[in-house]
Amino acid sequence: MKAIIVTDQTAGTAGMQLKERPEPEAAINDVIVQIHAAGFTWDELTWPPTWTDRQNRDRTPSIPGHELAGVVTALGYGTTGLSVGQRVFGLTDWTRDGTLAEYAAVEARNLAPLPGDVDFTVGASLPMPGLTAWQGLFDHGRLRAGQSVLVHGAAGVVGSMATQLAREFGAYVIGTGRAAQRQAALDFGAQEFIGLENDALEDVGGVDLVFDVFGGDIVKRSAGLIRTGGTLVTIAGPTEARPAEGLTVDFVVESDRAQLGQIVQRVRDGRLRTHIGNVSNLDEAVATFNAPKRVSGKTIIRIRP
Repeated sequence: MKAIIVTDQTAGTAGMQLKERPEPEAAINDVIVQIHAAGFTWDELTWPPTWTDRQNRDRTPSIPGHELAGVVTALGYGTTGLSVGQRVFGLTDWTRDGTLAEYAAVEARNLAPLPGDVDFTVGASLPMPGLTAWQGLFDHGRLRAGQSVLVHGAAGVVGSMATQLAREFGAYVIGTGRAAQRQAALDFGAQEFIGLENDALEDVGGVDLVFDVFGGDIVKRSAGLIRTGGTLVTIAGPTEARPAEGLTVDFVVESDRAQLGQIVQRVRDGRLRTHIGNVSNLDEAVATFNAPKRVSGKTIIRIRP
């Protein structure tokens, strides 16, 4: 099969190569998915699991990508809940070969059915940002109707999902980002917007929840905005930022079939829209990843036409 591989941890996307690789085999509780579309996260080549397995052993050449939409072609021993020929989408394990390939072996529990009226391109754009937003807001942030939430990067791939979901659940949403992203953030559902270049973040006042995607100085400043009993949630890694009378949570997103089902149903109903940027095919993927200018939105690689 064709696949994008990486072998040099220092080379970044410039070290990507399109190669022929053996087709994967299904282990116990796995399925083989013929991938129709795959998502790629720009910083995943800096993640240790891209390069090593669970025992910290080198696993290169490795295939990046963790989001997929496709069709099940084979079941491993003991696999239940899915069937051959079924359309699926989901988020794959961090330490296994990924989705920038024609086929992938995936634990069945990491996949959910993809309804026939949802395009594979849309399906591949949902798992990482959708699950990250859902888990950050509801599992870790314990967001409730009537509360206020500050969403950093509200016009970005993850932030736009968080903005829409928080608004749907009855929260008052304040978005942040670059000044040029103001209208996009408002279109995604933010009721106020703070331009981080010019506006004073501290003028926001107290909020019940901060959903952070930036880390660094932004997350430190955000800790002072949390009301008593509130929560600062970040996906930017461990932080020493702590609200005076609240909780800080940094987390890594996990696949969840039930949550994927909730997310894709909202897409079907028109309550949630994904933020797709570049769409390319597998033969052009390396050039797309190394383009001098990044396009706003999720990069999707169409593996099959």
